[in-house]
Amino acid sequence: MKSIRIGAGLGFYGDNWKPVVASIERGGVQFIASDHLAELTLAILQKDRQRDPTLGYARDVVPMLLRLWPLMRERGVRFVCNAGGLNPMGAAQAVLAAFTAKGWAARMAVVSGDDVLPRLLDDSAPSGELAHLFTGDPVAGVRERLVFGNAYLGAAPIVQALDAGADIVITGRVADAALFLGPLVHSLGWTLGGATSSQDLNRLAQGLTVGHLLECSGQGSGGNFGSQGAWKDIPDLAHIGYPIAEVWEDGTALITKAPGTGGRINFDTVRQQLLYEVHNPLAYHSPDVVLDMGGITLHDEGHDRVRVTGARGTAPGEQLKVVAGYRDGFKAEVTWGFSWPDAWDKAQAAVDTIRCQLADKHIPHDELFVEHPGLNSAHGPLAPLPDPATLNGMNEIWTRLVLRTQSKTAADGFGRLFPWIGLSGPAYTCGFTGLHNTSELLGIWPTLIPRAMVEPSVRVELLESAK
Repeated sequence: MKSIRIGAGLGFYGDNWKPVVASIERGGVQFIASDHLAELTLAILQKDRQRDPTLGYARDVVPMLLRLWPLMRERGVRFVCNAGGLNPMGAAQAVLAAFTAKGWAARMAVVSGDDVLPRLLDDSAPSGELAHLFTGDPVAGVRERLVFGNAYLGAAPIVQALDAGADIVITGRVADAALFLGPLVHSLGWTLGGATSSQDLNRLAQGLTVGHLLECSGQGSGGNFGSQGAWKDIPDLAHIGYPIAEVWEDGTALITKAPGTGGRINFDTVRQQLLYEVHNPLAYHSPDVVLDMGGITLHDEGHDRVRVTGARGTAPGEQLKVVAGYRDGFKAEVTWGFSWPDAWDKAQAAVDTIRCQLADKHIPHDELFVEHPGLNSAHGPLAPLPDPATLNGMNEIWTRLVLRTQSKTAADGFGRLFPWIGLSGPAYTCGFTGLHNTSELLGIWPTLIPRAMVEPSVRVELLESAK
């Protein structure tokens, strides 16, 4: 029975691509699928695009492919990524220019059509359409401030690009696991888009499971392992190997990694990734199939090999998820330290002084957020603070203050409230950081859109670098 091997690429914009080298050189892979878009990455890319309209893509794709392409070309490995972000064609053109400068020839495919901002901006749309996914608020409340809106596409255009012979496929916003499902459908002859039989849907469900297990790079092979105490047994994280899946025509999958790499593939690391960011394990929705994880079996074969079977699938719904972003004011932040004795009381007195100045000067703001790194910034209210006597006996207390405001002028001036307190406030101030640190905030608007409004506009364009 035919099988293919597919390796994990990045898990987010800025991730490490060195482990991908090991997967290509020693992992026997035919495909690398690289996920550059975490949930909020489009907001980062929008800020890039505001500064330079030719940007809006994950710029790490260029140096990554300059490093990987010679290895891929030699072994016939193909590459799929969503690094196109808000500007897939811009990403492809940047890669093409870099390849042309090297004299390298490659066939690239660009997948676009996920941009649904025009629909979100259309004030003639029905009032209940595109409501906030969690609050139900109408989109009209943010419409004038919207700056991007992208639907999560499925695997179909990736399959089309690979069927057309693309060596490298660059997409915009697609569902993370679709990056992996596309090569599986292309290579193993699975039915996609018209799948109705339980066999077809279960194969797609297995493929979606594989994609979910590999989409987070090193987290699928022991990185970020949260089991109390057991994380210490994960070997050689400095040289971690990213997960690789060998998948057969019936959907059976073996999760492993390249030999000689760090990290660990076992029952515990795989099951942790399986449930990562899953709200309902019995109905994990994607554009291509709805995955029921209830029947999945993980068989630990030892030696960094876990066999995955039993995923069940049902047909996907008629809507696609959308992530949109809107301008939501500005923030400024300052971090400030106080030393023993009475460190806690000094910090509280300083915060009260800042609150007083905000009121006295009538500085408009929505919130002054206060936290204490090292005490409660990781777990917030879930981390009860010690009693004040203990806190006052600590060597130092650090306090982070974040002002959220709709006024850029107010944000720009926030840092000026602090320096004088160095000599005129509580004693033993350890210093300030971030006194001139203003940034624009982008709010996120999750919603649903009928797929019939999106998929007819999806395009796959083939490009080729000059030899």
